[in-house]
Amino acid sequence: MQETDGRELLVAALLSLKTPEDCTALLQDLLTPGEIRALEQRVAVASALLRGATYEQAKASTGASAATISRVRRAIFHGQGGYRQVLGGAPKP
Repeated sequence: MQETDGRELLVAALLSLKTPEDCTALLQDLLTPGEIRALEQRVAVASALLRGATYEQAKASTGASAATISRVRRAIFHGQGGYRQVLGGAPKP
């Protein structure tokens, strides 16, 4: 199987989900509890930053490290727009 085949299967699987319960079930089957927590934290950081939180506020509200906050901020401002797509927020500058 090529990498693109796996990516296409993953995207198709995500697009097939209809309910929060379906999504939770797939995440629990696909990821470890630690990986799920890391993704939850990144989404929480993105949400805080898109609402205008500072690094310090994002750290206080999520417990994320400076490296995680920096990585998420970079994705918000220089990534593909995924966080903004799912969380809303100002258009990409």
